[in-house]
Amino acid sequence: MIELGLARISLLLQNTVLPWRAIHVAGTNGKGSVCAYASAMLTAGKVRCGRFTSPHLIDRWDCITIDERTVDEKVFREVEALVQARDKREGIRASKFELLTATAFEIFAREKIEIGVVEVGLGGRHDATNILRRPLVTVITKIGKDHETFLGNSVEEIANQKAGIMKEGVPCVIDATNSSEILRVLENYAKEIQAGPLVCISDYVDDSNSWIWNVLSRENFEAHQQINVCLAIYAVKSALERTHLPLEILPLLQAIPKTLWPGRLQYLSIKEITDREPHVLLDGAHNAQSAEVLGSYVDANLRRNCSSVTWVLAFSKGKGLRELLSCLVRPGDTILASRFGPVDGMPWVQSVEAEEILGAVGALDIPVQAHGVTDIEHALCWATQMSNNGPLVVAGSLYQVSDVFRLLRRHSGAKNVSQV
Repeated sequence: MIELGLARISLLLQNTVLPWRAIHVAGTNGKGSVCAYASAMLTAGKVRCGRFTSPHLIDRWDCITIDERTVDEKVFREVEALVQARDKREGIRASKFELLTATAFEIFAREKIEIGVVEVGLGGRHDATNILRRPLVTVITKIGKDHETFLGNSVEEIANQKAGIMKEGVPCVIDATNSSEILRVLENYAKEIQAGPLVCISDYVDDSNSWIWNVLSRENFEAHQQINVCLAIYAVKSALERTHLPLEILPLLQAIPKTLWPGRLQYLSIKEITDREPHVLLDGAHNAQSAEVLGSYVDANLRRNCSSVTWVLAFSKGKGLRELLSCLVRPGDTILASRFGPVDGMPWVQSVEAEEILGAVGALDIPVQAHGVTDIEHALCWATQMSNNGPLVVAGSLYQVSDVFRLLRRHSGAKNVSQV
């Protein structure tokens, strides 16, 4: 169950000193990429940096990194136990995500980080991470419809929740490719609480960002990631200016092309599982906005030499399946409808059953092959046979991405399977 609000996290951390400062990132899509780019740049500059993102990828503790390294499991479990004991002793009854957030922030304090890069879990205004009262800078990425049950049914309502991370006198870096309705909400709220200055990042090259693309090659980034790169750079630039750290921003840009954010347009070998030689494309697209980006990428890059694509798809409950599928599936494609397994520490997350996906595929009324399978391993094996070395894409949920990585770890025995 998801319970938003700051009362419980405030009690959990009321006696914890948080000397570190934060880059706080909200939005519907792109948050994780922005966090990854920002922490990579800070680490390249020898700034002691922690990163907290969600959900975790393989293990519950891999959502917390110190200087780009996943926190040690022993340290995580030790701090988590202290937080859980505090919760029980004081009768706080914190949610799983609040306990995780408190654990991350306690680890950051223990590890003596200078700057924490923190991704909002859900929304912003009432998210546990919004206990951060004095961030160095806030960032708001692309906003779209997702989690409407908790955040509202209109993009304006959702934007209002995201805007809640803004703070008086704190700069905010905003994705200016958001709709005019969303930008109006963000600008009005910033004015109301006197947040700012606002730094609006556009999708065209001008004097505000040409210096970035004089160092980096735009051609190496998809259009949406070009925006995320600029958001991260301006966030780090603002953070460094406000901490007075003697660092030049330009040399730090070299860390960006080396940054890997697993499960987002990632090509991966599954040869350990199925003997398939060509890599598969792995993407956690789980809402209409991200599915549209993935669909466009597949159309432009994978359908050039082969018009049909084999999809292995699983979705979380509560998603608009027809809308997601219409962004991805084309006539002649093959769909293997699967389901992901239980999510450690997140019992409220449930997978849609394969039969429901097949029903949504049928409702599209386009000529495709569609089959249901029981789990990701069977799905990958069957998809390998049906694709005949043609394009194979695994998508629909970050939780399915996690299942793929866990399966690879089981077959290969390697710990760092997200970079295979």
